[in-house]
Amino acid sequence: MQIAISASIATDHLMRFPGRFRDSFVEGAMDNITLSFLVDELEVRRGGVGGNIAFGMGVLGVRPVLVGAAGLDFADYRSWLERHGVDCSGVLISELRHTARFICTTDTEQNQLASFYAGAMVEARDIELQPVADRVGGLDLVLVGPNDPEAMLRHTDECRFRGVPFAADPSQQLARMQGDEIRLLVDGALFLFTNEYEASLIEQKTGWSADDLLDRVQVRVTTLGAKGSRIESRMFPPIHVPVAREERIIDPTGVGDAFRAGFLCGVAWGLPLERAAQVGSMLATYAIETVGPQEYEVSQARFLERMAEAYGPEAAADVAPSLRCIRP
Repeated sequence: MQIAISASIATDHLMRFPGRFRDSFVEGAMDNITLSFLVDELEVRRGGVGGNIAFGMGVLGVRPVLVGAAGLDFADYRSWLERHGVDCSGVLISELRHTARFICTTDTEQNQLASFYAGAMVEARDIELQPVADRVGGLDLVLVGPNDPEAMLRHTDECRFRGVPFAADPSQQLARMQGDEIRLLVDGALFLFTNEYEASLIEQKTGWSADDLLDRVQVRVTTLGAKGSRIESRMFPPIHVPVAREERIIDPTGVGDAFRAGFLCGVAWGLPLERAAQVGSMLATYAIETVGPQEYEVSQARFLERMAEAYGPEAAADVAPSLRCIRP
């Protein structure tokens, strides 16, 4: 199954604040905020939703096609992704702009404040999916994730026109986009990925209820933080998948992207959706145990061992025939 990931490519600047953001907020004065947080740590990492999801899929042995735009500074990043099983032939290289930047500060309670500079990402709107599909022998699924808004709308529209199933993952761009744009991104999706807050925001901005959304997408996949994930469809009763137990909590950046990567691998392997979500939850656990969204390493034997611990031996047995980790 050939899956394309159309979403942002960025460099992450990750900082840690040794306190709680909320201690600096003054009740009644939230309409005029000027704050500066002195941080203790700075990590510069490869990131962007597209890069993160593609990396996670490549690590588990599914070779995705990354579709997005980056700057001339992408050479090292490209090499990294290709070494981890990602096809970068769908990446457009800008001659004018740097690769996008994500700047994020995390406090001691894992709350985050972030900014995003688009840079070369705006040129993703110039990418047509059909030439990408022709190069790789066709596309079976396209995940349309947070990216340049015009690119998101263009790629969703092209998927509908060409009859290619797509997964809608508007994520961070929900805050910027209007209801009519969000409706165009979501309507007709095979999968709709959100967290709980994003699910509520979609309903608020589109005017669609939760039931309306189930009439317009085939499957809703909602991540619930420490409570796991929920899968809903008109075709079956709701499914709840608990999180896999982490060995430590280091950095939440990219956890949702890792979940999506694992879930899509499960779909590519033909697993039931509950099992796919379990693979996603397991990979998300690896991400939260590591600083940076693409710094985790997955050993095949240990991944299956942890799957069995979290979801039972049958889960590990179902995943084992398809799992092809970069590391043995």
